[in-house]
Amino acid sequence: MGHDFEAMMVFLKARLREDERAARALKPGKNEDLIRLRERVIADAETKRRLLQWVHEVPWVVEDRPRSTLEGLLRNAIAGIPLRRRSPVALTLLAAYVDHPDFHPEWKLIEDELEDESRPRTV
Repeated sequence: MGHDFEAMMVFLKARLREDERAARALKPGKNEDLIRLRERVIADAETKRRLLQWVHEVPWVVEDRPRSTLEGLLRNAIAGIPLRRRSPVALTLLAAYVDHPDFHPEWKLIEDELEDESRPRTV
């Protein structure tokens, strides 16, 4: 990939822990909007954590038996997607933390690379 993907994963996981910890520390009292926001931030952190796990590990391929042949085919197809093709999910999540002091400036260039990859190639 050209970028230190493991460093990005460590950075993102640390930010998700920070976000979740800050949300859990929030004492919303009777403010319904604050209660909903707190719960949404906690759920968002967990959802992003699962996305990162999918990108990095494709966790469901380790199960012994798929429930159906179609499910098995789908798992194998997803497992066969190279990390560089799954990684835009994680790389896109970096944008939310561009102002964090531990954010690496070279990660900002990733957005341009992703846009270039999504453009149709001319022959």
